[in-house]
Order: sequence, then structure tokens, then C-alpha cells
Amino acid sequence: MSRKRRKISQAGNDSSNSEGWQIIYTGFVLILLCFFIMLCSFSSMQEEKIVRFVHSFETAVSIFSGGLSFESGKDILNPTSDIVDKNSEIADILEELKTLINNLGLPKEINSFLSDKGLVISLSDTVLFKSGVAGISEEAIPILEKVGSIITKTTCDIQIEGHTDNLPIKTGMFPSNWELSTARAVNVLRYFLEKAKISPERLTAVGFGEFQPLFSNDTPEHKAGNRRVEIVFVYGEEKELSK
Repeated sequence: MSRKRRKISQAGNDSSNSEGWQIIYTGFVLILLCFFIMLCSFSSMQEEKIVRFVHSFETAVSIFSGGLSFESGKDILNPTSDIVDKNSEIADILEELKTLINNLGLPKEINSFLSDKGLVISLSDTVLFKSGVAGISEEAIPILEKVGSIITKTTCDIQIEGHTDNLPIKTGMFPSNWELSTARAVNVLRYFLEKAKISPERLTAVGFGEFQPLFSNDTPEHKAGNRRVEIVFVYGEEKELSK
């Protein structure tokens, strides 16, 4: 009786060993299936979306190349044309802006970044106006002329936003920073309307005073960074980045 039991047990072990390769093979096939599904998903994604994901992932996990280190703050990194659709208007604008900034030699006075509203060109108040004045200075005309030329090549709506620091102003013409920031935005709009011949249906102007700062108003440098006019090329996420 004991010999029969040993034979039955041995036969059962041989059967389980013979089926082990099937489990390994099934696992291998599932891995291959997942791999091909991943390849298909990447093939249907636009290149600029993959690049944007990689940039976001690097930021999220604090991976830096070239020995860079992380510092806290509100500094805005300039966008690059590789994170948007290469065939979009925004990519063309970025290339022209890069050329404009290099030619003018004003990397600190002219900045650009991507926001949820669109592509933003930020112009320091020092390149557009005299202190406490809303009228456009003569030195600003070549800059606005170049920006106006860029606008005419696009179909984006343009929103012009005036911003100040938190230093109060109270004059007969400008009782507060609301009026000063709004007047500056409107004067830039008027230049694009009258000189660059931009369609009025594409233009809007708004003043935010000191209430949408880029930096805390704790140093003269930060105050200067908050005094600006932003020219926003308004586009929808669906329109430009998800074509």
C-alpha cells in the first residue's frame, strides 16, 4: 500500500513540474503584451506632449542636469519651442521672441513664459514708461514695433495687462495704482491699434494695480519685477497644445 502511495505522489509532482513552464511562458507573454500596448500609446502621443511630460516629471522629482541645484522662489523659466507643437503659432512666436530679445540685448527687461491664459510677453516698465507716467516713451517705440509685427503674424487674441508694485500713488491723474496700471495697458493697446493696425476685435486691456505680483515687494529688485506690462497671446489648451 505504501509503495502505491509513493507512486501516486511522485506522479503528481511530475505533473506539477511539467506545468511550470506554462506559467513562466504566460507571464512572458503578458509582459510583451504590456510592452506593445505602451508602444502604441506613445505612438499616438504628440512629441511636444511627451517632452512636456518629461519636463514636468523632472521638476516633480527634482532631477537636475549639469550640476544644477534647486532654489525656492517665484522666478519664471522661459519657455522653449520644444514643449509646444512645432507647427503651432506659439512655436513661431517663441522663435521670433528669442531673436528679438537677443537683438535688443534686454534679457532682464523682456521676459516670456507660458501660463494657463497663453503665451505671455512681460515688458518691464523701465523700457516702456518714465516713472509714474502712463505715456509710452520714445525708447519703447522700437520694441513695441517689433512686438506688433509678431502679433500681426498670428491669429491669437491679445490681452494687455498693466501691473505695478505696492508703492502707493496719488496724483490728480492717477488716484491709485489701478488707474496707472490701466492707463498704461490702454496706451499700449492704442499703439497696437493705431500703429500696428491690429484689429480692435483682437485687443483687450486691463489694469491689475499691485494685486497680481510676480514677487513679494520686499526688495527694490522685486518691486521692479512687479512693475510691468504683460502682452498675452490668448489661446486655448485645446487649440494650440492639443492639436
